[in-house]
Amino acid sequence: MSIIDKISELIRKQQQLEEKIDRIVQEKAPAETAQKSSVSPSPRVDLSVYEAQAREILASAREEAAKIKMEAVRKEAEADRKVGSVEEREKLVAQQRVEIEKKLADLDQLRKDQLQKLEKIASLSREEAKNLIIQAVEKSLSDEVARKIKDAEIETRATAEEKAKEILVDAMRHGAVDIVPEYSVSTLKLPDEEIKGRIIGKEGRNIRAIEVATKVEVELDETLDIRLSSFDPIRREVARRSLEELIKDGRIQPQRIEEIVQKTQTEVDRVLFEEGEKLCHSLQVYNLHPDLVKMLGRYKFRFSYGQNMIVHTLEETKIGVAIASELKADIPIVRLACLLHDIGKIVTEEEGNHIQLGVDLLRKYRIPERVVNCVAEHHEDKPFSSIESTIVWIADAISGSRPGARYEPHEDYIKRMTDIEDTARSFPGVEEAVAYQAGREVRVIVKPDKVSDNELTVLVDKIAKKLEEEAKWAGQIKVTGIREIRAIGTAR
Repeated sequence: MSIIDKISELIRKQQQLEEKIDRIVQEKAPAETAQKSSVSPSPRVDLSVYEAQAREILASAREEAAKIKMEAVRKEAEADRKVGSVEEREKLVAQQRVEIEKKLADLDQLRKDQLQKLEKIASLSREEAKNLIIQAVEKSLSDEVARKIKDAEIETRATAEEKAKEILVDAMRHGAVDIVPEYSVSTLKLPDEEIKGRIIGKEGRNIRAIEVATKVEVELDETLDIRLSSFDPIRREVARRSLEELIKDGRIQPQRIEEIVQKTQTEVDRVLFEEGEKLCHSLQVYNLHPDLVKMLGRYKFRFSYGQNMIVHTLEETKIGVAIASELKADIPIVRLACLLHDIGKIVTEEEGNHIQLGVDLLRKYRIPERVVNCVAEHHEDKPFSSIESTIVWIADAISGSRPGARYEPHEDYIKRMTDIEDTARSFPGVEEAVAYQAGREVRVIVKPDKVSDNELTVLVDKIAKKLEEEAKWAGQIKVTGIREIRAIGTAR
């Protein structure tokens, strides 16, 4: 309820109170007159008391009404003041908005004027100017960008080369095996001439029985040595063990020879399986077919250029796994491929190169195709199909070409040394060339009257490059040039 409504209500109540007092006074006055005329005189009623109470009530009501009215006037004045303040603020905001809009319009017009002036001065449109600026920036930065790209390439190449060296060196270090390569010939030394005669037998029947049972050629000479010849190393091993058993037993006759050879064959089969299982377990390869495990045992009696195949397989697999680990390649594939890469070399029942024989054998036993591809590509007969194939090829090359890994015939050694010396002598001005350290160093003596000191440096570089281009020799070859002048005097 508003203040005006309260005042109206208060005035209305005041009027009702005054009307009620007047009505009471009017009702009491006639009654008192009638009572005086009919009844004996009685005490007079004093109406002044009621009038005084009525006046007090009226005064209190008027006072309260005055207070309410004054409060209403004050609040109304305060409201008017606030309304005026709000209106003033709205006027100020509206004025500021108009000024801001005017300034924005002025700025936009100024920008347009500047663009028009620039276009007029340069005779270019906005898009043309934009393209021109971009081209200028690109041109100014092209040299710097090219330089940074070149620096990054050089740094990356240097880092990659160092990293590759670290990986290979670390792999070769971890690939070193404790087994010493065996250089052996299937020979057997007899204790005396009597045993030699008994092995030959009457009219040579015993030695023929040994050759038939073992399928190995037995050769005897004036000494007490027996040489066993066969392309199959397992047959040679069976013949060697059988002869040792016959010599211990002393009963050398055709029937006994057959029994011993059969017994030895069974023992060698067991040895082959044990050696194959030992090789697989040492390389952490499991669940291979037993026939494959047995064939892997033949590695113990198989040599390639004098390098035992078990030693080569152990070494290559460790190198390959180390490289695969560094390059985040598939380690199980590399491990299995390194183990089986030369398995074709022990397949003697069929003809063909060891790569194709190995591939056919592995497919027969359902070896994973990725492993078969590694075996098929480890001599670069086919393009590499995966990084795992490349790793197997690298590991095989490292193991086979490291110094001391394989036996080299004396003729090949002499030929290599001669070829290095002949290459150095082919340059004009060279008087003599001598190779040292198994071909790892060559010293070149030049004619001092035909080659100067400065020319000697260039000549040594040319010889080194030619040796590098021919790439017939593994490892580095150090070329040392020597030029000297001697003056000899004799005192008499």
